[in-house]
Amino acid sequence: MIRVALVDDQFVVRAGFRVVMEMADDIEVVGECGDGRSAVELVERVRPDVVCMDVRMPGGDGLTATREILGRARGTRPAILVVTTFDLDEYVFGALEAGASGFVLKDTAPDDLVDAVRRLADGYGLVDQAVTRRVITEFARRKSTRGGDTRSRGLLTERELDIVRLLAQGMSNVEIAENLVIEASTVKSHLGRVMTKIGVRDRLQTVVWAYRNGVVTP
Repeated sequence: MIRVALVDDQFVVRAGFRVVMEMADDIEVVGECGDGRSAVELVERVRPDVVCMDVRMPGGDGLTATREILGRARGTRPAILVVTTFDLDEYVFGALEAGASGFVLKDTAPDDLVDAVRRLADGYGLVDQAVTRRVITEFARRKSTRGGDTRSRGLLTERELDIVRLLAQGMSNVEIAENLVIEASTVKSHLGRVMTKIGVRDRLQTVVWAYRNGVVTP
């Protein structure tokens, strides 16, 4: 069962999300609140697998809460799915920088929202398709101008670096395996070790790390 926490300042939005989530047999809503400060306390108390986080809220914004939640987490960190009415790049960049695992808009279809929660719980990050291309391109450009941490890149083997570069191109495990002439299960194992080494929990943040540290350039 996937444990989900809902964070949004509008009660009606939380109620709608709860109905959508609880229609899925494999998802349980374990808590909800209406601001970022309360979200930090809620996550520590109920330990959800995924947090659906609004961005703009009185009493503490979602991006600040995301940073604090992930910074204070011990053991397995929750995946943060930023759900907002705004598709402005600044919010997407802020979510990625804060460590969020995914970003979708509030007008996302119910089935797609449930699918997003499942993907994050399984370690797959995502960004809404409407903003994916321009966001990743611009994020890559910004990061590539700042350099990176050579020591971080040194944590990975050449094979692991090859896999991360292909992952950043949007390839699936099967596509990466075909490109490198290895088994898909081997790709999955390598990615698991990569995420452990660099301290991230999903594929999206692995790509973010790759751009941040110069493993991948635009």
